[in-house]
Amino acid sequence: MQTLTSTPKSNKSLILKLRNALYNYEKDNVKSTIKELFSADALIQLFHPFETLSGPESLYEDVFKTLNNAIPDLERRDTIVISGPSLQQSNWVGCCGYYTGSFEKPWLDIPPTGHQVSIRFHEFYRIENNKIVEMQALWDIPELMMQANAWPMVPSLGREWHVPGPATQDGIVNSVYNLEQASASMRLVNDMCDSLGNFATQGVAGMELEKYWHPKCSWYGPAGIGTGRGIKGFRNWHQIPFLNGLPDRVGDANKGYLFADENYVAFTAWPGMHMTVSGSGWLGIAPGNQKITMRSLDFWRCENGLIRENWVLVDLLHIYSQLKVDVLARMREFNKAKYNG
Repeated sequence: MQTLTSTPKSNKSLILKLRNALYNYEKDNVKSTIKELFSADALIQLFHPFETLSGPESLYEDVFKTLNNAIPDLERRDTIVISGPSLQQSNWVGCCGYYTGSFEKPWLDIPPTGHQVSIRFHEFYRIENNKIVEMQALWDIPELMMQANAWPMVPSLGREWHVPGPATQDGIVNSVYNLEQASASMRLVNDMCDSLGNFATQGVAGMELEKYWHPKCSWYGPAGIGTGRGIKGFRNWHQIPFLNGLPDRVGDANKGYLFADENYVAFTAWPGMHMTVSGSGWLGIAPGNQKITMRSLDFWRCENGLIRENWVLVDLLHIYSQLKVDVLARMREFNKAKYNG
């Protein structure tokens, strides 16, 4: 791991200003805080349909302002906040949590419920010279569709629920950065990821899941895939259909950023994997040898030398878009028939 060029504590303090502004949401303060913290030319890469934004002003006007219009009492809640240097000589803060409030008006044409809703997020910020110079973020839009009874695609194999924060309730790390502990956590996750790559030559046994994962591990996948409990649940509800449908998937680890803070490890890349849809069984997608990429942002919690929890978000709308399926358009048709008869 590299020598620190800025401290995780100072970087988390910077992001705390943004977190507080979004928790105590007041539109003028949110707008001015974004302008203050982001560099004018920051690279901001978001989930489909927003994609790469033109700058910090667009982050407020096109994303937060529109969401706040739909959820007037919008509130951000973080469950994991970590920071550390990546192996690629850059400094990151990773945040996991959800946006919540009463869903009163449509957003992205998703029909409002009039009830409290939640939207999971994974957000990663690269910081240089006390400014955010890059943001990579996924929000779980299918989760909001499901709460509005408007998800128009296939049912999830895993469990759909309100995904919890860490079992140990220590995900917002405020202690002094422990390089030795962070390095050990990173080695565990990095070795596990390398072991997954053995599938191509050694099959499932070569992945050695039991070597890295706790017997009571929880894999918290995105809405549309769902949660798997234990290695059996992870394999049944995600890994088996994933490998069957995308047998040549390759992780773009060299293009991503892995960093750690105490027992937590995070990975971000844009995209994180590429593959061919050459088999059946994943998301009900018919195999047509389509080449796609996958945006997947992850957090892991390590416990006594094993991975106990893993939070995963995947930009499913972007995957469908690459397959020429407009999920938002399909949702509009679904709801036209559902509500208008």
